[in-house]
Amino acid sequence: MIDKDDLRASVGAGILTEAQAASLKALADSRRGARENLEPGDEPFELFRGFNEIFIVLGLAILTSGWIGVVTFYTIDSGDIRNALILSGLVGGAIIWLLSEYFIRRRRMVAPAIALSLMFAANAGYGFAGGLAEVFMVAQGDNSSLVVPFVLATGAMLIYWFRFRVPFALAIIAVMAFAVSILIAGTRNGAPEDTRDLFLLSADGPFALITLGIGCVVFAIAMMFDMSDPHRVTRRAANGFWLHVVAAPALVNTLALTLLDSESAWSNSMLIAVMVLFAVIAIVIDRRSFLIAAISYIVVLSATVFDGEGAVFTVLLLGAFLVFLGARWERIRAGLLQMLPGFIPKHRLPPSV
Repeated sequence: MIDKDDLRASVGAGILTEAQAASLKALADSRRGARENLEPGDEPFELFRGFNEIFIVLGLAILTSGWIGVVTFYTIDSGDIRNALILSGLVGGAIIWLLSEYFIRRRRMVAPAIALSLMFAANAGYGFAGGLAEVFMVAQGDNSSLVVPFVLATGAMLIYWFRFRVPFALAIIAVMAFAVSILIAGTRNGAPEDTRDLFLLSADGPFALITLGIGCVVFAIAMMFDMSDPHRVTRRAANGFWLHVVAAPALVNTLALTLLDSESAWSNSMLIAVMVLFAVIAIVIDRRSFLIAAISYIVVLSATVFDGEGAVFTVLLLGAFLVFLGARWERIRAGLLQMLPGFIPKHRLPPSV
């Protein structure tokens, strides 16, 4: 067990530089925060490290509501609404950036990092939209003027991630990229007439295929992060976690939901087969987040978008399926890893307990 005195002695002896010692201490703190009190093989997950972080997040939320009120008040009184929105976006972005420098880079807080990422994304979205979008076109259902603002906002969020490396920010970027893709497709092919058009392969337009494509890309990027850190001890694993949370629902859109909407006799069997495939992938890569996001998404849409007797029984089966996997996860995973063919790089997957 290396403590602070050992690090100081290493720096004094010339074994480590001060920067290396600081990086080693940050890694040890991150690993301990993510792995402390976890069972072997469990998936690390962290939203906050103490009530002080919740305290700060509440303060940020109140600050944001106050800022929205101030901006709304002065925007209404302003003779030039567009310039007022641009100015408020620039000022808000600068404030959020400075807060991020302190709470993320200096204090390394988790919950404030998530809150500030959401705030920066929202600020970039309304700032660019307020400065570049045509309000009257949007009001008439023409969203073509929102494409460039959303692209710029996504780029700004990417710059934010490169600076602060907040894992949750990657999930926001993935969602924003999905929104941009849907906007572009809607501009070229017309807006979807029904919410189901976004989900079903049988619907008109490319929206379901776009969802599937975005899901595959996000899943591939998540696996790159995961395979670079199979023991889940660095921030790369957290990046993978949040990307899996986005990828799973996107993939479910065009696979499971198309089957759920079908009235054919074999659709339920195919749906079960698809979810078993999702489960096998999740178990092999040891990502419960991937599976729970996919199944939760189906349950929510079964209760809101789809209905009927088939949907009710599907939810019941999925619940029983999750409980069974939760009880036998590690044993099932050990058996699956032994069955994998030799060309799969098992050394880049989390080890089986």
